[in-house]
Amino acid sequence: MKSGVVIIVAGIIMVICGLILFYVVQSSPQIESFFRTIKHAGTFIGLLGMGVTLAGVLLYLINKNQPQIQDFDVRE
Repeated sequence: MKSGVVIIVAGIIMVICGLILFYVVQSSPQIESFFRTIKHAGTFIGLLGMGVTLAGVLLYLINKNQPQIQDFDVRE
């Protein structure tokens, strides 16, 4: 499997984990600091996952059309 595809899959998993962390914690004015930290971590992981996914897509597109390396025998 190419590295771009692996990075895309890792980014999608990060986005899903971020969404889970963000939406599991209920929003309320008297939320404890631990749960607030988990909610903020979910936001950070989700946004980071979006960036990783974009980097994987770009890496996949850059490496998609690379020609094969050919060995040439140069003799004089």
